[in-house]
Amino acid sequence: MKTFLSLISSVVFFLGVQSIAIASDTQIPANKPVAEQAHSLININTADVATLTQLKGIGTKKAEAIIAWRNANGKFKTIEQLMDVKGIGEATFEANRAKLSI
Repeated sequence: MKTFLSLISSVVFFLGVQSIAIASDTQIPANKPVAEQAHSLININTADVATLTQLKGIGTKKAEAIIAWRNANGKFKTIEQLMDVKGIGEATFEANRAKLSI
């Protein structure tokens, strides 16, 4: 009887350890920050150089050009006006359309 209880205890212990191992392998996605949940929208009327360089195809020079255009012409009225900035073409605009806001 003692051996039988020992065997049952070992089986229960093994199954418990295996369940914990399986559970630890299961990855639960972490909650994304609010900014990422909103697709990290970038307001082209208020963004600084560092923020603008997060866009695809926008380096420091183009980010500075966006800010210079904004300073010279006032706030963007539409996100499409971004293509009025020298160096920002349709391809760059389309690559970032979903991330842009005004």
